[in-house]
Amino acid sequence: MLLLISLISFLAIHTAPNSFLTAGELNPNMTPEALEKLKAVYGLDKSLYEQYIDWIRNILTLNFGISFVSGLNVSDAILKRLPITLVMNIIALVSVFILSLYLGIKAALNYEKKSDYFIRQLSLLSFSMPSFYLALLFIIFFAIKLELFPIAGLHSLELREGFSYYLDMAWHLALPVTIMIFTGVGSMIIYIRSLTLEILKSDYYYFARSRRLSQKELLRYYILPNLLPPIVTLLGLSLPGLIGGSVILESIFGIEGMGQLFFMSALSRDYPVIMGILIITAFLTLLGNMIADLLLLKLNPYMNRA
Repeated sequence: MLLLISLISFLAIHTAPNSFLTAGELNPNMTPEALEKLKAVYGLDKSLYEQYIDWIRNILTLNFGISFVSGLNVSDAILKRLPITLVMNIIALVSVFILSLYLGIKAALNYEKKSDYFIRQLSLLSFSMPSFYLALLFIIFFAIKLELFPIAGLHSLELREGFSYYLDMAWHLALPVTIMIFTGVGSMIIYIRSLTLEILKSDYYYFARSRRLSQKELLRYYILPNLLPPIVTLLGLSLPGLIGGSVILESIFGIEGMGQLFFMSALSRDYPVIMGILIITAFLTLLGNMIADLLLLKLNPYMNRA
C-alpha cells in the first residue's frame, strides 16, 4: 500500500503544470546550459522511471534527499516540524473521540427532545463549516477584537523557560486545535447517534431494560461495548482528514509544522520535500489504521476467527 501511494504521488507531482525550474526558464539571464546543469545536479534530467527508482532506493535508507529551495536535508527539515503537527492531531483526535461519544449517546438517549435537537444542529454546523473560514472568524473575534489569543505563531516574542514555555505554546495552539476539534466532531456525532439508536431498538437492550438495570449499567455493559468497534474503525479512517486539515490551519496561523512546510513546498515545487511529507503522512495513516485493527481485536476477539 505504501509503495502504491508513493507511485501515485510521484506521478501526480511530476505531471502537474510548471516545475521547480520554471522561474529559471523565464529568466532571460539564465542560459540553457545553466538550466541543463541544474537539472543534472537535481537529477531532473533523467526519465521519470529512473527518478522514481533512485528515490525508492534512497527511501529504503531513510534518505529523503536535499531540498531544492533551502538546500537542507529533507529528513532533518521534516523531523524538526513533525512533533508539533503530531501533537495537534493527537489532541484533536482524542478530543473528537471523547466529545462525539458523549454528545452522540446523549442525543440518542434524549431522542426528539430539545437536547437531541440542539446536538443535531451543532453537528450539522460542524460538518458544513470550512476550517479556513472558521479560522478567519476566530482570528477576527478572539484574537483581534477580544485580544484573548495570539493571531499567529507558536511562541511569544519574550523567551520563556520551564513550564511557562509549554503554557505559552498551549496558548498559541488553542485556536487552531479548537477549530480542528469543532470541524471534526460533527460527522462523528451523527454516526454515533445513529449507531446508538440502533442499539436502543435491539432485542438484547430491551431484555436488559426488563431486568431493571440502571442507566449506568446499560451504558457500560450494553451500549459502549457495541459502539466502540465501529467508532475505532472510523477514527482510523478519519486520521488523513485531520492531517490534511492541519495543512490549512498551520498556514493560516503561521505554525511551523509539517503542514505549513508542505504548503510552502507545494508552491515552490520542492519535489523532495513534498514526496517526503507525503510518504511520512501515508506511513502515519497506515500505522493508525493498523493500531485501530489491533484495538478492534482487543475489543472483539471473535473477529480473529472470522
